[in-house]
Amino acid sequence: MNSKEYQSELAHLQVELAKLQHWVQASGARIVVLFEGRDAAGKGGAIKRITERMNPRVSKVVALAAPNEQERTQWYFQRYVANLPSDGQIALFDRSWYNRAGVERVMGFCTDDELQEFLRSCPEFERMLIRSGIQLIKYWFSVSDEEQERRLQSRLADPTRRWKLSPLDLEARLRWVEYSKAKDEMFTYTDTKQSPWFVVPSDDKRAARLNCIHHLLNMIPYVDHDPPMPFELPPRPADAGYVRPPVEDQTYVPAIYS
Repeated sequence: MNSKEYQSELAHLQVELAKLQHWVQASGARIVVLFEGRDAAGKGGAIKRITERMNPRVSKVVALAAPNEQERTQWYFQRYVANLPSDGQIALFDRSWYNRAGVERVMGFCTDDELQEFLRSCPEFERMLIRSGIQLIKYWFSVSDEEQERRLQSRLADPTRRWKLSPLDLEARLRWVEYSKAKDEMFTYTDTKQSPWFVVPSDDKRAARLNCIHHLLNMIPYVDHDPPMPFELPPRPADAGYVRPPVEDQTYVPAIYS
């Protein structure tokens, strides 16, 4: 798919996302979308294209940092519950409670008992969310070893994207097989009928984004609630004798570019 075709289809899908947004507000729906996958699998790019034309008060992105000392003593799901959507909101999790079954497991940040408790309780937790009226959608972005290597090398060479890399990401490259085993076991426990995983092949970034957005739109039974367009802008009222202070009294940004 060339750039022109991609941009055209993306624009069309983003119009539909705007309609979805209006429906979510009008209906009071609560939607949670999880984005999981290996480093550089394309999760962030997909989230960006979903939200870039949407109201951030309606569709919020949740990307939590590592838990602090207090959070480590809490019920594992507690800090994620605090970020669940209210009526009329969509919450998109850029990584989620599945950190425990992935990075925490592979890097040794949790104990075997904590991992087993997560695998047992996670399906129950998700069933609770669904029974409460939340629509839960889970995406796994699947990238090949060779494509991940290319993307990580590209980040290393680009100073504007180097912040996306951390020592943990580089260490994860050494544990590719361990991550594969962790993902397979995670799917065994949590790919349920009530809350299935949807795998997004992501070696082709453009296709992955479009496929994910198209699938997301088809998962939600929205209808067009676009507000009616006003016939015309109201006229600006007259100044009625108001005198503005001299512009010389204001401090301006230097006009480096003009």
